[in-house]
Amino acid sequence: MAGLDSDDASNDERLKSALWYSVGKTVDEVTLGEDANAAPHFIGGLMELVAAKITAVAGDMEAFAKHAGRSTINSKDVVLLARNNEGLRTILEDKAAIVRHKDQAK
Repeated sequence: MAGLDSDDASNDERLKSALWYSVGKTVDEVTLGEDANAAPHFIGGLMELVAAKITAVAGDMEAFAKHAGRSTINSKDVVLLARNNEGLRTILEDKAAIVRHKDQAK
């Protein structure tokens, strides 16, 4: 089982590296437009914040699916996640309807 733990740790490191890159790229784009700079320490902190939010969102959607008696997260769980943000909920409902329509057309 040590191999599995090693693979999980390696995967986590790759995901964090990719997240660091994406957050850093976004921060660079914003700061260039504002004629400002962002320290690597700031980017690291922001990356940790984003990683924590992703983890929380994933856990919430897993709980929603489990509560509904499903083992797979679906668009209903994503929409439920946005239940307190009317604008985001509307956008997600519209996107989910488009995906359902495309699936039915197949």
